[in-house]
Amino acid sequence: MKIAPFAVEMWMNDWETKCELNLAETCVESLTIAELLALAGKNDDSLSDLLSMKMTYGGIEGSDRLKAAITTLYTDQSPENIVTTHGAIGANALVHQTLVERGDKVIAVVPTYQQHYSIPASIGADVHPLKLRADQNYQPDLDTLATMATADTKLIAINNPNNPTGALMSRETLEQIVEIARKADAWVLCDEVYRGTNQTGNGFAPAFADLYEKGISTASMSKSFSLAGLRLGWIAAPRNLIEQVMIHRDYNTISVGMIDDHFAALALEHKDALIARAQRITRTNLQTLSDWVDSEALISWVKPQAGTTALLTYAMDIPSRDLCIDILRETGVMFTPGSALDMEGTLRIGYANTPDIIKQGLTRVSAYLEKHG
Repeated sequence: MKIAPFAVEMWMNDWETKCELNLAETCVESLTIAELLALAGKNDDSLSDLLSMKMTYGGIEGSDRLKAAITTLYTDQSPENIVTTHGAIGANALVHQTLVERGDKVIAVVPTYQQHYSIPASIGADVHPLKLRADQNYQPDLDTLATMATADTKLIAINNPNNPTGALMSRETLEQIVEIARKADAWVLCDEVYRGTNQTGNGFAPAFADLYEKGISTASMSKSFSLAGLRLGWIAAPRNLIEQVMIHRDYNTISVGMIDDHFAALALEHKDALIARAQRITRTNLQTLSDWVDSEALISWVKPQAGTTALLTYAMDIPSRDLCIDILRETGVMFTPGSALDMEGTLRIGYANTPDIIKQGLTRVSAYLEKHG
């Protein structure tokens, strides 16, 4: 099977160990195990729970404890509607591999995580991009989607909150997408890996699996929960789809690690503390970033409503990859080039690292822009 190179992941692999200040990071500042235990009201003594754990495959679909904890993130899901995966990247891949066949019509919002258009294309699907535009605040054009979603559409892939723009679809918009998909009898995959990071309210957008009988939500412990090192994600979907996913999952996953399962369950049992921490970081840092954008004549944006990333448009005559490499080599600050996201002329910034890293990085970039702008 031939597949397009994963541009964002290749960029990160090449550069993230070579920077001083990482403004390409998309996870809320990662937790140590000690910090996780503290947020959960535990201490080091609780690590003794692991000593008697026999290193078997564990619960094949995920432990009962973990699946019960995951369901608390939803309003209408039970443990039988959940299966655990190797990160959201594993969840997304399994959904596409399960549903999409050669010749199927797939609609994918763009920009988004590259899996959602490159995997279907590699299978031989007929992929139709629904382009998000800055002049529409990176919201999907629902009239265009309604025209695109014909009776032969197998899957619509969306991302809420959106990576890389930080755009957030409202409940009303999501419900309109439900009606469009229902009319076409299409599945909808909503990548919700940044759910919990809304800039207002309790932080949580509605989950698509709770809104639509053919709705699928994917998520993980990586972004909002700051535990990317667990490599643990999940799919929330109707049981008949979970059973189909399991056929593919048996070939590449079997189960997630028992230690990963244990710490993910602990984190989700204390999700309020983890999400409150994530919101303090993202809301404080976004204000810092907003003040910086306002002060920079060469930078413009559509301010994010959620997530951990934003797209910055720059008024300089240089390809985004070249600009990112030059900034990194001169200042030590790392961005992600828009070219890796099919959004040339932009930079993606991650604003959920430690506040000091964000402030130092932006100060260095201001000096760069003053020198070269």
